[in-house]
Amino acid sequence: MVSPLSEAMLDVIAEALVDQGYIVLTDLVPVDISQVLFDKVHSTQVDELKPAAIGRGIEQQLNADIRRDRIRWLEAQNPQDALYLDVMAQLKAGLNRRLFMGLFDYESHYAVYQPGAFYKKHVDALKGSQNRILTTVCFLNPDWQAADGGELIIYDEADNELERIAPKMGQFVIFLSERFPHEVMPTLAERRSIAGWFRVSNSMHGF
Repeated sequence: MVSPLSEAMLDVIAEALVDQGYIVLTDLVPVDISQVLFDKVHSTQVDELKPAAIGRGIEQQLNADIRRDRIRWLEAQNPQDALYLDVMAQLKAGLNRRLFMGLFDYESHYAVYQPGAFYKKHVDALKGSQNRILTTVCFLNPDWQAADGGELIIYDEADNELERIAPKMGQFVIFLSERFPHEVMPTLAERRSIAGWFRVSNSMHGF
């Protein structure tokens, strides 16, 4: 059973999205669920993960000069994945109540970066495309050290660095998908996360 997200936390998230467009949290995903997710991705063999592509649809392609992570999509019918997707469903409902964003769908995948892997600066959604509205990142790396690298860097639209986030277990990031360029710095240790995106069902959203 997944504990409900607190109304106070949902208030904080909504206010941050309105005020600055992003927020970094340390306690959104319960510790026991983070551990279950870590155990799953840690036990997954590299050859069970697909090389991550760039672009979407017919324009999708592999490009190791831009990104080198490997991925596996979460599935609602999987018991471990379902725990995380339940938390995201609560987040979606809470933000829709507060901000009238019209968030409708959520997709997410595990991302594993082997030593030396990276993802160069990019934006998750084109301006006005509406395919991705909010990006989420959940980190699954216990005992992560500063020397391991692999930070997520978030930039503003003028290319100034806003946040440099170590991918430590329990860290959770939410930001407006089309507003913030971001990148994953080269990692020196195996780096695990869940990347996800909330989408809307039409061209209208609340703010």
